[in-house]
Amino acid sequence: MAVSQDSFMFTVGKLGAGMAILLGERAHLIEFPSLLLPPGVSTGSIVNISVQRNIPEEKKRENDFWNLQSEILDAFGTQTPENPKLELRNVTQTSITLEWPKLELATAKLRSLDLYRDRQRVAAIPSPLNNTSTKVSGLQLDTEYTFQLVLRTTAGVYPSNVLRVRTHTMTDNSGISVCFGTVEDDVLLENAKMALREMGAKWSDKIQIDTTHFVCTTPAATPSGAHPNNSIVTGPGVEYQKALQLSIPVVQPQWILACHAEKKMMPIRPFYLGEHPSSPSHFRPQSMSQANLSSPSQRSGTSSPTQQKHAANRQSLPPQRVSASSPPAMSPTQSSGRGSAPRIPEEQEVLSEEEEEDQPGRTRKGTMSKNFRFPSPNPAQPPPPVPPVPPTISVTPAEEAEPVVAQEDAPQTPPKADAPVPEKEVDPELTSVGVVAASSVEVPPPPPVDKERPLGSPNELDDDVGETEEISLN
Repeated sequence: MAVSQDSFMFTVGKLGAGMAILLGERAHLIEFPSLLLPPGVSTGSIVNISVQRNIPEEKKRENDFWNLQSEILDAFGTQTPENPKLELRNVTQTSITLEWPKLELATAKLRSLDLYRDRQRVAAIPSPLNNTSTKVSGLQLDTEYTFQLVLRTTAGVYPSNVLRVRTHTMTDNSGISVCFGTVEDDVLLENAKMALREMGAKWSDKIQIDTTHFVCTTPAATPSGAHPNNSIVTGPGVEYQKALQLSIPVVQPQWILACHAEKKMMPIRPFYLGEHPSSPSHFRPQSMSQANLSSPSQRSGTSSPTQQKHAANRQSLPPQRVSASSPPAMSPTQSSGRGSAPRIPEEQEVLSEEEEEDQPGRTRKGTMSKNFRFPSPNPAQPPPPVPPVPPTISVTPAEEAEPVVAQEDAPQTPPKADAPVPEKEVDPELTSVGVVAASSVEVPPPPPVDKERPLGSPNELDDDVGETEEISLN
């Protein structure tokens, strides 16, 4: 049997269950599948194996491979995800509403969509495949912020554009976005819409993500449902219930008119649904002090007779007089006597009015004189002398001081006729002391001070050193 040039002869060395060991003419050893050997081959059998190249089949498979690569490229290689385009929807004093088009992921899969504020990650956008807007609250007034979206997919990371936004001031009402509910007065509704148009604000009939207030005069769905109609009362509207769920403030149309009249953002507390706001045409905010103060004629019409009496007494009080000069000097007898200070006319009038009070425990607002002094807790004991007395003061006998006491016993003329000052009795056991003027006090000169001798003087050294004795060194 002729052997082909493409045929090789091998001897079966070992035959196993799935693999056979073939030995070649030059001691070549190869492993060959036993299933491809002819039937009846055993150890020691000689077989010829020929190898040929199949070129047509190679070309066919090569074409199939490149066709598959072209299909993969057309399906997954021509389109890539698009970068999100961030846009501003609405801005107020403390919040910003952002929106963007629907995400274009091409053939990639979404991993996450995050919102960044001032290059700091704020939060991940929930349901990014369906959600196309978000609202950021809790911002500072009149402050600039930067926002950016970062899209992460299996095809890579795609950041959006950087959006710079500044929050509004209190005088900028263009960020107001209201949802109108049921307003029974059509004229009031048209005036509110006209005010919003002039302020640059917007409104709608449905609650949206940028809705700031819900405006209505009744929670009913229809104006006729606000009142019983054939024993049937319409329940609250859907948008009203949604506003309560989203914690959107429900106000009356007068709030819009107040913001338009004052040209600034007004508080919503006086305009809640159920409150009774003032007329928008005459709306003027005032402080608590201005609201509580009224003219005496207005108070007299509504106050009680007792209050009118107290008001008349307060009006009759003289104005407080503050004098820059020092108080009048007290006599020696008064200074050494009882420690109670003399009562000034203004205080006497106030005390006389307090005694006329009909209702006990009632306090009255007033002013206290700067010269007022509280009396001593124990008037029986004389207070210690206030001015220091020099050691060389001469004391006058009681006989010489009697004329002074006689002058003091005379009643003093009060400053005002309607507030007399009672006379003070002089204790006979007390001795009046006359104070000598400072110019008549003789102060002895200080004693002379000896000068200190220097430590290094020879006389001092001789006194301190005793007798000397000579000692020989030998």
